[in-house]
Amino acid sequence: MDKISDLKKIILKTLDSNKALDVVSINLANKSSIADYMIIASGTSSRHIQALSEQVLEKFKNNGVKNCKIEGKESNDWKLVDGLDVIVHIFNPEKRKFYELEKIWSQLIPKEKILI
Repeated sequence: MDKISDLKKIILKTLDSNKALDVVSINLANKSSIADYMIIASGTSSRHIQALSEQVLEKFKNNGVKNCKIEGKESNDWKLVDGLDVIVHIFNPEKRKFYELEKIWSQLIPKEKILI
């Protein structure tokens, strides 16, 4: 297995063992160059969301991901943990439903047509 796929599995296991809700993994290959995978999860409270984001960040660091960071530190409703090749969004359920990232990123994005 490749390192990125292994890292994704570690993050999924971390979220599951720490009681994240509705965890979804989206393969971004052929959809975007921002990352290889996007993981979306929900937390039960602002403290739970913060704790999950810190645990995910620690897993990235422990697995050799340099320059990883948490975005949205001031928000109680959403955190993004940028692990470069694996991006993790952690929402409260209401915000997650509002943004519908799974719906946006799960759909096949058509390639641009070149006009000659």
